[in-house]
Amino acid sequence: MKLPAAVIAVSSVLLVMAATSGAVTFDATNSVASTDGGARFDREVGVDYAKQVLSDASSFIWGTFNQPNPEDRKPVDSVALNVVDNISAPAQTSGGAISLNAQYVAGFQGDVKTEVTGVLYHETTHVWQWDGQGQANGGLIEGIADFVRLRAGLAPDHWRKAGQGDKWDQGYDVTARFLDYCDSLKQGFVAELNGKMKDGYSDGFFQDILGKDVQQLWQDYKAQYGG
Repeated sequence: MKLPAAVIAVSSVLLVMAATSGAVTFDATNSVASTDGGARFDREVGVDYAKQVLSDASSFIWGTFNQPNPEDRKPVDSVALNVVDNISAPAQTSGGAISLNAQYVAGFQGDVKTEVTGVLYHETTHVWQWDGQGQANGGLIEGIADFVRLRAGLAPDHWRKAGQGDKWDQGYDVTARFLDYCDSLKQGFVAELNGKMKDGYSDGFFQDILGKDVQQLWQDYKAQYGG
């Protein structure tokens, strides 16, 4: 049967859109629903909510990293969360697969839904961020992930405050606060830094973007907050 020209035209447009949209699928499962942590996850968070967080977090990260087009991003087709009880960390990420520790969920004191949301923003950042072809140190990688969590308004109360910490690449909240300071000097700094990390890494990237080496920037940051 010969299809009408209009149908063929619409179908062609849809095919082009599908090919260029870079559509990403999001999924969440709970493999340990019978455990205390798994039951609490189902009761206070839920897989449907978690799937939406993965989608929302990815969109937020693309905006933070100034990656409006799929070709600007890492080639990831799916992001999936699984609640498990066989890892020691609160959560971990490999490729597009995120594991959440049910024991951490069970033992968390406070609003676990907000905490899990923040953890998922952090872990989803690991899915999408560049790592300097393995050359960037772990402190910076974790700091960028917590920077995204900070910018999303999901920094928990127990984080160290701005100006605290011993070194710029200490990681997590310390480095996130420092990167937030650097981003205040030039809006979009973290996006530019992440972009440079696609093909490699050097501390000189800070000098390239902000005109000061990273150690001087750290000293300026500490001085601004009273050392």
